Parts: sequence; structure tokens; C-alpha cells
Amino acid sequence: MELRVERALLPEGIARQVVVEVDLDGHISRVERDVAGGRFLPGLLVPGMPNLHSHGFQRAMAGAAEVAAGADGSFWGWRSVMYRFVEQLTPADTAAITAFAYLEMLEAGYTAVAEFHYVHHKPGGGAFKPSHKMSAAVRAAAERVGIRQLLLPTLYQYGNFGGKPLSEAQRRFYHSTDDFVALFDSLLATETARSTTGLALHSLRAVSNDALRAVAALARREPIARPVHIHVAEQTREVQDCLVAYGRRPVEHLLESGELGRHWCLVHATHVTAKELAGMAAQGVVLGLCPTTEANLGDGRFALDEYLAAGGCFGIGSDSHVSIDPREELRLQEYNLRLWREARVLTANAENPHVGTALWQAAVQGGAQAFGFAAAGLSVGAPGDALLLNTDAPEFAGVMPEAWLDAWLFAPRRQAIERVWVGGQEVVSRGRHIARSRIERAYKTTLKRLTATA
Repeated sequence: MELRVERALLPEGIARQVVVEVDLDGHISRVERDVAGGRFLPGLLVPGMPNLHSHGFQRAMAGAAEVAAGADGSFWGWRSVMYRFVEQLTPADTAAITAFAYLEMLEAGYTAVAEFHYVHHKPGGGAFKPSHKMSAAVRAAAERVGIRQLLLPTLYQYGNFGGKPLSEAQRRFYHSTDDFVALFDSLLATETARSTTGLALHSLRAVSNDALRAVAALARREPIARPVHIHVAEQTREVQDCLVAYGRRPVEHLLESGELGRHWCLVHATHVTAKELAGMAAQGVVLGLCPTTEANLGDGRFALDEYLAAGGCFGIGSDSHVSIDPREELRLQEYNLRLWREARVLTANAENPHVGTALWQAAVQGGAQAFGFAAAGLSVGAPGDALLLNTDAPEFAGVMPEAWLDAWLFAPRRQAIERVWVGGQEVVSRGRHIARSRIERAYKTTLKRLTATA
């Protein structure tokens, strides 16, 4: 497939009259600029954004924990609400909810999703038949919608540091290490061109050091290491409990484990020291930021300006799906820094002084690394995933092309995305997913039933 566009955001900046060719495997095989002659699509072609952290089922409870009714006003109180909700989910429910979340991602500009999947079993911990039925439901949702997916089966063995037993609500999440390896192998056998498999550890509090090493070794079993993702240092209580258990902070513990590398993604890291921040950058890991969820849960904030100055790499995720919009994640991250530093334009640089473009390009690059892509953005070898912005929309009026991403991220009005392609196949047309009616209907039916039985 060949895309011919008036303008495209290439790694080196915005270029005119660009041809992007996508091969049969769904990867970019040619990029050519300043092409003479022929017809070109009007607008700006932008690389699709990888969403490096998603819990698909949580889309159905977004907004359902915003009540002051004596509950713990923290992440831990929100988690109790989530546990009550997840107790009733079947594989079919999970597929319908996740598919709708993925549809919203595509319409918003996310073209790939890393699904951090830990709901594996029946309520009470009994196994489905086949045992990977919940994982298969999540994978099927991605195939149904047409989004690129990195499925991350997640190891979850303990309720807290020190081998604390799982609560009743957490039994659905449990795997022994051997069973987890078997799950991973079964998912490798069902991979497709657009749905691949990595690994996740829920958190340091949920696994032992032996399990950490086992998963790290499993990821390195092939010549090219599989991605490994982990929640880390999301809450102050987690940091304090880790200090008691190991005498070290969570990120410090991971750094000293000797297991980290470029195929690791550390999600949140909202409570880190300057030394830990420098260590993450030096190890080349990807930092997974989820600003709207981190704000919603009261987790904390991250010093992205310092991390970038240290050479750190980051990507973004929609996590709990209180928002499904990459622009909002990037905008909120920059605004958090502006409120904190009492200054402006804190994540741009001399090479790319436009903060909107700088943030988008950096998050695309970091997301590609967290997915294990061979290349990023609109470049040869990268996935053929892109979105076309309607630059004739009012929000771009009077704005120079080099500032279009600034306007789109920081002065958003109506949705400017006209078309979206994944692997060269069009999945969004005129701003709407090509199968929206059917997927939306299944989502509404599922939520109506879940609400009635809650």
C-alpha cells in the first residue's frame, strides 16, 4: 500500500509531498519526500502513538470511583472498587469492554496497545478451559478492532512484600511460575502479525526475587529479548513497604538486580530519587507515564524534564482509561511540570523547539522501544501505523505548519483526525472507526447486564 500525503511528520521534521509505502507484512518499506507529480492527500500524516500501558477491562469502571462515601481517598480505596468490579467479569465481558476501549484508542490516535493483563482465572481462582481463555479474549478484542497489540501476561503471586497471601479478590490473578511460563508459551503459539507477546510482573510487591529472575530469563530466551513491563514506585506506601522488605527503594532494587535493559518498561515511577532517575536513564529503560491515571489516583508526579536531560526515554499509556487521548496525556505531563517549576515549555529542546512536536516524537520513539519495534515513527522498518490530520480544520487556521502539533496538543477543539491506518490498513475513516456501531452496541449490552447484576 502507498500513502501519498501533502505533508508528513518524519523523524527529522515536517516534510512536503511525501510517499510512504507499506509492505505486505504491515511495515514501512519506503519513505520519500519532495516527490514531484501525482495526487497527494491533503493534511498532515503523523506517526501513530503506541499506548504502552492498558488495563482494557477498567474502561467499564472509568468514573465509577469518584464518590466520597467514607472510602479510603487514595489509590488503595480505588483498588477496592476495582476488585469488586473485576469479580463479575467473564471472558466475553472482557472482550466486549476491551474492544470498545481499543476502538476509542484508534479514534484518538493510538495505533498500538500494550495490554498489561492480569485477570487470568475464574472468581476464586479456578482455571478456565483452556486456561488462557481470558488472554485469548483480550487478543481477540485487538483482532476485532484492528489495533496492533503487545499482549503482556502478568505474573501476580503475592498480596504484598514478604510473601503476604493474596486476598480473595486477587485469586483470579495468580499463577505459579511454572504455570506462567506455560501461559506465555501458549500465547506465543497464537501470535499474529499485529498481536505479539511480551511479559509483565505486576509489581515488586506481587512477586519474589526468584520470580523476577525467572521472568527476566524467560524474556531473554530468544535472540531478541521480549519486552518486560512492571508497575514500580507508584505510591509512597509501596516505597515504604519495599524499604522495610529489602532495605532499598523499588527502582533502586530493580537497578541493583542486574536484570534491567532496553527491553524493560518501568510504569509510573512517580516516587523516585535523583539517583534512581539517573540510573533508569543509564540503563536505557523506557519510562511508562500515565499522567491522567496518575492524577486521577493521586499517585504523584514525575520529573520528566530532569529525566530527559539525563538522556532518559519515555512513552505514554492510558492505563485505567479515565481518558483515552494521547494528547491529554502529553499535555497534562507538560502542565504538571509547568505548575511545579513555575515555568513554560519544559520538554522541548534545541533540536526541536516546538513542545508539541517534541513530546509526540519522543513518546512515539519510547513507545516503539517498549513494544520491541525495530524502528519508530514514519521510517523504514517501523510499523505502518499512522493518522491523517485535517489541517483545514479551524484549530489550525493561521498556524504555521511547524506549529501544527503544538496547536493540536495544547489548543484542542474538535477531533482533527480524519483517517487512521494500522499496518497499512484503514481502520478509522472520517474520524470514526469502521466498525463502531457493532462494537459500541456490544459494549453497551455488556455494561447494561453487568450493572443490573452488580
